[in-house]
Amino acid sequence: MTKQIKVALAGQQNAGKSTLFNVLTGARQHVANYPGVTVDKKYGCYNFEGLSVTAVDLPGTYSLTSFSLEERVARDFLIRERPDVAVNVVDASNLRRSLHLTFQLLEMGLKAVLALNMMDMAKRRGISVDLAGLSRTLGLAVVETIGSKAVGRDALREAISHTAQSGPQPDCAIDYGALEARIEQLEESVASCATSWNLPARWLAIKLLEQDSQAQTLLAETIGTAEAAPILEAARSMAASFEVAEGLSASDHVIAMRDQQVQRLLDAHVEGGQNAGESVSNKIDRVVLNRWAAPVFLVFTVFMIYQISIVWGYELTNHTWPFLASLREIMAGLLPDAGFLEDPYSRSMGLWLVDSANTLLNYVPIFIILFALIAILEDSGYMARIAFILDKILHRFGLHGQSTLPLILGGVFAGGCAVPGIMSTKGIPDNRARMATIFAVPFMNCLAKVPLYTLLLGIFFVEDKSLMMFYISTMTIIFALLVSKLLTVTVLRGQETSPFVMELPAYHMPTLTAVLRRSFERTWIYLKKVGTIVVAVAVVVFTLLQFPGLSDERMDDFKAQGMAAIEAFQAKMSGNAYEEFAGNAHIVGLVNYYTDFKRAKLNASGAEASKAVNDTFQARNPDYFALVKAPKGDKQAKAAGKALKKLVKTRKSIRRVMKEARITNSVLGMVGRSMEPVTQFAGFDWKINVALLSSFAARESSVATLGVLFQQDEDQNATLEQRMGAETEAAGATALLAVSMILFFALYPPCLATTVMVKVQTGSYKWMLFAILFPTMLGLTVSSLVFTIGHMTGVTGIQMMTMVYLSALALLILVGLVSGRNEARRGRMGQ
Repeated sequence: MTKQIKVALAGQQNAGKSTLFNVLTGARQHVANYPGVTVDKKYGCYNFEGLSVTAVDLPGTYSLTSFSLEERVARDFLIRERPDVAVNVVDASNLRRSLHLTFQLLEMGLKAVLALNMMDMAKRRGISVDLAGLSRTLGLAVVETIGSKAVGRDALREAISHTAQSGPQPDCAIDYGALEARIEQLEESVASCATSWNLPARWLAIKLLEQDSQAQTLLAETIGTAEAAPILEAARSMAASFEVAEGLSASDHVIAMRDQQVQRLLDAHVEGGQNAGESVSNKIDRVVLNRWAAPVFLVFTVFMIYQISIVWGYELTNHTWPFLASLREIMAGLLPDAGFLEDPYSRSMGLWLVDSANTLLNYVPIFIILFALIAILEDSGYMARIAFILDKILHRFGLHGQSTLPLILGGVFAGGCAVPGIMSTKGIPDNRARMATIFAVPFMNCLAKVPLYTLLLGIFFVEDKSLMMFYISTMTIIFALLVSKLLTVTVLRGQETSPFVMELPAYHMPTLTAVLRRSFERTWIYLKKVGTIVVAVAVVVFTLLQFPGLSDERMDDFKAQGMAAIEAFQAKMSGNAYEEFAGNAHIVGLVNYYTDFKRAKLNASGAEASKAVNDTFQARNPDYFALVKAPKGDKQAKAAGKALKKLVKTRKSIRRVMKEARITNSVLGMVGRSMEPVTQFAGFDWKINVALLSSFAARESSVATLGVLFQQDEDQNATLEQRMGAETEAAGATALLAVSMILFFALYPPCLATTVMVKVQTGSYKWMLFAILFPTMLGLTVSSLVFTIGHMTGVTGIQMMTMVYLSALALLILVGLVSGRNEARRGRMGQ
């Protein structure tokens, strides 16, 4: 019978814990080289030597106190779940800081294995570890690993297996000197509580003397509040008397004594590393984090991400679109045939869904490149430097360094999502910064915004695409900071921020496998979203665009026009050798055959492909083929073909007017038109209003909805850029409208899923409503001013975008300078 065990991986941030977790379990999870990546514990399984192992990746933490969310989550799991083995993953090149957690795990009475990770880096720094001696002193197995290269996996699995099946580990208690008497005195009082949780009474006594809130809660929860009260009072009294006698708190004393023990351990079993010279990471940071070079390098990085993924990556869509168009052809062939004027509902719905999905799937090459570039930044270690660079800037606008991770997850560059961004704000300790970050995250360039930006740039800014993407990528950060400052001095004022503390990880060379894996995994998440949320929204939008339909009188009018066109065609075919194919029994099939043929010819590239289309359709129906491709010298077929072409053209015109009338008179069309008196100042017509409304459910739906509102005729295979560009140009739209749409979309309220997460994180429907209304009013105001002023002055789209960008940047600098002076003034007054 297979024995099941539970293993917890605990360790500080940037020690490679999550990477080693992947190596152990083969699980595919997000791994990044910046602090805070592991917000919740994650599970994975593997089998080894008759054991079924469930591994748990705990949040990265430096200690097991209860000050931060990560520490509370990790320690709560270790107390309540009591894993069979705790694998302490440490950075072998930085053992002094890492081993503090090792002693805390041992004090909790856990069976432990010490994984010295990143041994390759330690050896490069001249560090040599006596594994056997370290193992003897600590009384646990010590294993060398290199998680990024899967080195040491089997040895670690074997150590876990042996430790799980062995007896209790030798006691490795630290002598806390002057505090020992108080620890022993308190142990007797908490013995029953500790026993019920299978915890050492000594550990609980130490935590109570440290005035640890989680330990106090645990005691009260176990033996009752009344019984716990005198014990807690005794612990407070002991801690207070110790502080008076020794001149420092019990908590500081514990840390100091533990640090002395760590140092003795290092002196005995670790050599080298002291005089290894300046590390490569420090040499790079002297340039990358230079006061003047850091902003330049950061802006250049952002620009290159967009240049490579959006501008250059867009060229790949020229190759993906024909493939998607061919898939549409296959689907169209499987659905019921089109009618002369009205199609079967299943065909209309099916092609609507295909067109909605294809519009978004066409951007997959861009996302693959974008995600790969972001993965490189994460794995290299530069993402943590971004947090360091932005800390002072964020602080001036009511945020601080811990806001960086939520903003990155939300899409500082692009490709993020506001939902995990807002979820990660729970790790920000002070409420003001946390609330400000929650409202700032939706302004980031999430993955779902990119398709609309790419669409509009492909239509209106072909020559200025790079500059526009630079504006978009950095302007959203400017807006987010300005809004955060506005909120922190108004609705969020009066709450203090906490200092930002972080450790910069060493630089690493990203591996091709890890980068590609994460790129494709994130792209797959996007594809699943297209296949679920976007398609679901498309169904709802399609239904709302069809209901209530056209009146009987209007339909009779369209049918009369269609009948007149058929009769005119039949009259021209009278006496023609192909007259039999003009009969009512052939009309629909002949017209569909013609449109299918023309669409296939448009989709064919090259002479051979065109000839293949001819062969396919000739085999499909040789009689009809003579009318669409008249044989040389056959005047009758040529005349019939001209008549058929006119019929198809008239039919297409009637169908287009019918669709336009149905959509205009639909529920969604009426809502969109009712908004025009307000949105007209931003240049938005009812179609744009409908697309923006649908995007509230899911951002991607804006492009998907536009893809269907700007209809694709039966004989077309044009991209949305081509269809929308032609129609908007005919309607007199300019790049100024595109700027207005971009600005509104950048400031638009968060999607439905994000607003729900705002409610979850704030616990308030009031704040959720605020998250919807405030950005709506802000976005509509900015877009209306930009469009109206631009229309009155006659400036071009790129000129207006430049003016808006420079104005916002100037305001940002001004606010930042004023905030800096105010902070400096408060600092002088406090001295």
